[in-house]
Amino acid sequence: MWIVAIGWMYVVTLMAATEPTVVGGIMTFFGYGVLPFSIVFYLAGSRRRRARAAHAAMRAADGTAVVPVAGCVPGMDTATSGHAAAHGCADAGGSADGGHPPPTSAR
Repeated sequence: MWIVAIGWMYVVTLMAATEPTVVGGIMTFFGYGVLPFSIVFYLAGSRRRRARAAHAAMRAADGTAVVPVAGCVPGMDTATSGHAAAHGCADAGGSADGGHPPPTSAR
C-alpha cells in the first residue's frame, strides 16, 4: 500500500505544480492528495487501533496481564451480576461465590 501512496503523491505533486496559480496548486495538493489519503489511512488503521485498545484493556494498572474467568464479565456491577455471581465470579459480588450458593442442576 505504501508504494501506491508514494506513487499517487508523486502524481498529485506534479498536478499541483502545473496549476496556473499557487492557490490552485495548494488546493489540488490537499484536495487530491492529503485529504483522501488521511481518510484512507485512518480507515485502514481502525483494526489496528481496536486491537491495541483491546490489548490495553486486558492489562491491569500495574502492567500484568489479566486472565478472564470463563463466564465472567470484568467491570460488571453487583446490580446486574446475578448470573455472574451465581457462577462464582469474584468481581461480581466481592466474594468468590458472590454471596449465592452454587447452582444446582435439575435431573
